[in-house]
Amino acid sequence: MPLALLALAIGAFGIGTTEFVIMGLLPEVAGDFGVSIPTAGFLVTGYALGVMFGAPLMTVLGTKIPRKRMLMLLMALFIAGNLLSAVAPVFAVMFLGRVVASLAHGAFFGIGSVVAAELVAPDKKAGAIAMMFTGLTVANVVGVPLGTLVGQTVGWRVTFAIVAVLGVVGLLGIAKLVPEMPKPEGVHLRHELAAFKNVQVLLAMAMTVLGFGGVFAAITYIAPMMTHVAGFADGSVTWLLVLFGLGMVGGNLVGGRFADRALMPMLYVSLGSLAVVLALFTLTAHHKILAAVTIALIGALGFATVPPLQKRVLDQAHGAPTLASAVNIGAFNLGNALSAWLGGLVISAGLGYTAPNWVGAVLAAAALLLALLSAALERRADTPSAVIAASVPAEQRTAVHH
Repeated sequence: MPLALLALAIGAFGIGTTEFVIMGLLPEVAGDFGVSIPTAGFLVTGYALGVMFGAPLMTVLGTKIPRKRMLMLLMALFIAGNLLSAVAPVFAVMFLGRVVASLAHGAFFGIGSVVAAELVAPDKKAGAIAMMFTGLTVANVVGVPLGTLVGQTVGWRVTFAIVAVLGVVGLLGIAKLVPEMPKPEGVHLRHELAAFKNVQVLLAMAMTVLGFGGVFAAITYIAPMMTHVAGFADGSVTWLLVLFGLGMVGGNLVGGRFADRALMPMLYVSLGSLAVVLALFTLTAHHKILAAVTIALIGALGFATVPPLQKRVLDQAHGAPTLASAVNIGAFNLGNALSAWLGGLVISAGLGYTAPNWVGAVLAAAALLLALLSAALERRADTPSAVIAASVPAEQRTAVHH
């Protein structure tokens, strides 16, 4: 794997830290600003919506800019957003800072996925994408737990200041290690938009929304769920997030490995298993050991879907993948926003802190149904040509071939 993938992983590490660290700090942020836990959850929803809308917007704005320079500009925007969050005097400014930082997220991973795929041989594309996303998953093993610990002991503002410093490191890494890759000639916005006419691209994005939404339905409210239901101390949330991150790392690497071999079967297994585990989490959340194991499994199964879904979008949008790739990152975060909102809704309705797990199970099951539908449509599209080919005598097929 090229060294440039390390630079992309460094940027992904910073972005992953700021995206997920808020999960463990919701009680502290809510208490500081005097808002409820569900209201503080809008910091997750706002970030996710910012990614969803920022992904296509920033990608379109960057169509005239070489990819390396665009990645550097996105990291600069990310730094500014986290600094604003760190000094926010009121909740509204904190919300604004999260949105500013989120505008860089989708385009960074979208453009980064295309760059990573172009750096390797065709049969290693999913593995290269997974390598970049390893920065995102490792952030959940190192960055998020440390950020949570710092936030709970020194203050959450210090956490976001440190995240801004991580953004600076990512920016320098990209400047040093990523090769100059000018925008391909002859690729225009209308070509990029044409990819969205492909029903398989849209189905893959819908799978992304629902499948990853299932993960965030549970994880967004992991801190109150584990402290109020499982009985963990507040400080235990840190190592529980480490378990989630370790699961993410493993699932991401396994998903990348098998997506290059059997993409759709990988999706069937991961989405189906995710739905079952999320449903069981409503029960295991009441027992400390079982809850810890379940959290790791949710991370593993959730991120096992990331490389295959991203690769499927790139494959189906061949010829003009940049915008589709970025929008699919937005789709991940649309799922985050949808599930965070639905999770807060069921909690506010008095259904308890485990109720979001049922929301997640339903979302993951719906993603599995879409995966089955996508495969069925693909088989149907291939059938007519196969039937015609089979009906032509071998002699004629040979003659045509020659």
